[in-house]
Amino acid sequence: MLLPADPKRVVAEGYDRMGLEFSAWNSKRPHGVRRWFLGEALARLPEGTSVLELGCGPGADAAELSARRRYIGVDLSRVQLSIARLHVPQAAFVVGDFTSIAFRPASFDGIVAFYAFNHVPQEELAATFKGIYAWLRRGGRLMTSLLTSDAEDRVEEWLGVPMFFGGSKPGSAERLLRDETGFQLELSEIREEGVDDGYGPVTSYWVIAGKPDD
Repeated sequence: MLLPADPKRVVAEGYDRMGLEFSAWNSKRPHGVRRWFLGEALARLPEGTSVLELGCGPGADAAELSARRRYIGVDLSRVQLSIARLHVPQAAFVVGDFTSIAFRPASFDGIVAFYAFNHVPQEELAATFKGIYAWLRRGGRLMTSLLTSDAEDRVEEWLGVPMFFGGSKPGSAERLLRDETGFQLELSEIREEGVDDGYGPVTSYWVIAGKPDD
């Protein structure tokens, strides 16, 4: 398959084109797994902590993540961030690519991502995890979903637009997090979400990975 020269542009343009339709689709999905994981994340983010959300989109979880916390949401799509700013005006949102954006070392207590890594090319995962590790304070956590299927990087139609999806190899993300980056896995679960939208169920690997505090 011929891949685009700039897969991030495909992602940004796709979510820009979807606009409010993405929020409408997202609101109809079963949220049991997402709510479970958001609860796990919030339980590890006391009041006053600093939180970075990667691929925050229209800010579906920004209100809860930013409540009594210092919050920044990053996303490629200007349109989705304009929606997020309307919904959560007290939060800070930045247009950017979290695989290459620069934050100071030890800036955050927690970094959260729901499905955002689905759009990251395989070859960029290792460097992105190392960047995240550097942004976290000691004892901080990356809390995210990751792909589980054995697949290659690809572009396919999704929700009416071309969309780039990163590939994955079973077990590769856990190896990169633990063995190559230095995270300690606190939670590691594979869960399936039923989605009645013509695309079938989605299976994701949910992980909470901590940066050692010693």
